[in-house]
Amino acid sequence: MARKSARWMCTLDERVMEFVAESILARPSVMASELRFNASEERIRERCKMLADAGLIAPIHQGGDYYVITRSGQLYLDGELDAENQPWPRLSL
Repeated sequence: MARKSARWMCTLDERVMEFVAESILARPSVMASELRFNASEERIRERCKMLADAGLIAPIHQGGDYYVITRSGQLYLDGELDAENQPWPRLSL
């Protein structure tokens, strides 16, 4: 199934979510060192905060730098959730 992104999402978001779903503990510094990411650690950290605020990934603990995929995030990756119909992140970066 095709993934249905929200207007606020960017291409980097899907790569972040895929990495988080594949990893036991994913953090922006590790993602920034991966070849598939063409983004700085700070940019990846910003997108993680947006995705977490939208409920697609979640920090391991409050203020943490490690993320896990949420049920909604996995449904999105599987093409079973239209992100446009989900609450938008309240963060404005």
